[in-house]
Amino acid sequence: MSQIKSNKPRYNPWMLYAVIILIIIGISYTSGGSGNSKQISLSKFYNLLDENKVEKVVFNKNTAKIYLNKEAAEKTDNKSENLPNLFGRKNDSPQYIVDVASPDLFQKKLDEAHLSGKLKEFGSEAESNWGEILTMLLPVILIIGFWFFMMRRMSGGGAGGGGGQIFSIGKSKAKLFDEKTDTRVTFKDVAGLEGAKEEIEEIVEFLKNPEKYTSIGGKIPKGALLVGPPGTGKTLLAKAVAGEAKVPFFSLSGSDFVEMFVGVGASRVRDLFKQAKEKSPAIIFIDEIDAIGRARGKSNMSGSNDERENTLNQLLTEMDGFGTNTNVIVLAATNRAEILDKALMRAGRFDRQIYVDLPDVRERKQIFEVHLRSIKKVDDLDVDFLAKQTPGFSGADIANVCNEAALTAARKNKKMVDKQDFLDAVDRIVGGLEKKNKIISPEEKYAIAIHEAGHATVSWLTEHAAPLIKVTIVPRGMSLGAAWYLPEERQIVRTEQMLDEMCATMGGRAAERVIFDKISTGALSDLEKVNKQAKAMVTVYGLNEKLGNITYYDSSGQSEYNFSKPYSEDTAKLIDKEVSDLIEGQYQRAIDILTENKDKLIQLADLLCEKEVIFKEDLETIFGKRPFSKEEIIVETV
Repeated sequence: MSQIKSNKPRYNPWMLYAVIILIIIGISYTSGGSGNSKQISLSKFYNLLDENKVEKVVFNKNTAKIYLNKEAAEKTDNKSENLPNLFGRKNDSPQYIVDVASPDLFQKKLDEAHLSGKLKEFGSEAESNWGEILTMLLPVILIIGFWFFMMRRMSGGGAGGGGGQIFSIGKSKAKLFDEKTDTRVTFKDVAGLEGAKEEIEEIVEFLKNPEKYTSIGGKIPKGALLVGPPGTGKTLLAKAVAGEAKVPFFSLSGSDFVEMFVGVGASRVRDLFKQAKEKSPAIIFIDEIDAIGRARGKSNMSGSNDERENTLNQLLTEMDGFGTNTNVIVLAATNRAEILDKALMRAGRFDRQIYVDLPDVRERKQIFEVHLRSIKKVDDLDVDFLAKQTPGFSGADIANVCNEAALTAARKNKKMVDKQDFLDAVDRIVGGLEKKNKIISPEEKYAIAIHEAGHATVSWLTEHAAPLIKVTIVPRGMSLGAAWYLPEERQIVRTEQMLDEMCATMGGRAAERVIFDKISTGALSDLEKVNKQAKAMVTVYGLNEKLGNITYYDSSGQSEYNFSKPYSEDTAKLIDKEVSDLIEGQYQRAIDILTENKDKLIQLADLLCEKEVIFKEDLETIFGKRPFSKEEIIVETV
């Protein structure tokens, strides 16, 4: 459909500036030209007249303009007639100005001077005040022009567009994706997330064929909340819904509602739902809804009226206000569902909560296959191996691995991306950039090798610790050395598993104590990790015998705003003691293991100093096969 073009000239703000410049030019040309003239007394003028220095006099009722002859003008200090004005025009302003008290006497004096030859010419002129009038009117003209300019902007005119106008500040900032013109993301582009996709596909079916459900008395759900860790694909799922449903899709972030002006958020919510109803069936997607959906009364420390609360109240009203026959479904995404308001989570608003979890090994393989479509890779690339090498990675992490692998291959001038490029990419993302040129003394290098060999030895000799993949003493990121493990993907964790992991983590510091009888600052990250694990065992999971089956974890997030601890001082002392006992116990256990295998520990450290990077096969050469066969069981089950 062609648009009708209007013949009305489009308003341009530069027109206002052009008018102002023309006014200034007019003032310059119409002014009397006496701005640079010097005021003198009448007696001094008579002296100049007697000395034959005056060439012309022009006077009106009370003022006379004195023009000197050429010789006198060159000698006087006031040479304004030789200076050009602002626009380059020759300045013909008089040298002096004289106030005339008695016009008749002044006229008589000029007649006498003219008759005696002392004055060449003189005359009178009508008094003109146009310059003063325009100077007085200029501020008024500027104010009126600025007012018209702002009124046109506020009413929707001007070049600023809809988003920059004052009266449109309460309009919704939602981006509308048209099902006919915009590029669509489909469920084929979303790998893994089978359970979440099943729930989402049903919502799409609601919009495509609502009669299938309403004919037997069912009601279309009003909202679905996508919950999960960052990078798991919540926003991607929403885009897939937009592509599959083939209906108008309004997308915006929770922060788009919040503005510095009071009432704007609520106004934008109203406008958003109004647009969605007009285009129904439609979908509204609010990303990061916790920006406005936080539980009321929790974040407002001052007790004053909070703009976010007003926005949330309006959202609650709109979601519960329109009927089920409007075919408008609200999707929202957040990774902090525990802090959302209970009224927002009740049935009738967000009827469904869809948990989007981190992908397992099978889903990671599917995600790799999606992202590998656009990458030139070798034919024998083992995708199953890549999936097993990336436990705990989200979909966004896997996309980053694929991109980093392509960059690594290009850096090496390769035409295809191979397995080693992906391994280097994982190392780069997990450990940081490799720093081979970092200056490390031989003593420090051996100390780092002992530390990393201690981790490797303890993890190899403890049953439930994660199996080791490789160890390196090449600095990466902020670490001087690193050990890579392949953790088992568990759904529940038992006490002995956590203790073995803590023991392996303390293996580095324990190795320093066994070999050097000294400890260093290199175990900071190990201590931080172990402290978190031990404290979680005692205060969160209830795995401590002395405290018993008790937890101080608050899943609602309300304890975030409490200034007091949920336990007494005596309990706090007991917690500190139990956490310390757990850590010291595993530290001593690691020392005992390393003392028994001191020769193998030194042999491993020497090999590490020589090669800088060692793998699982090197540990098998020194320690023999790992005495626990669970690693093979893990591979078989996945």
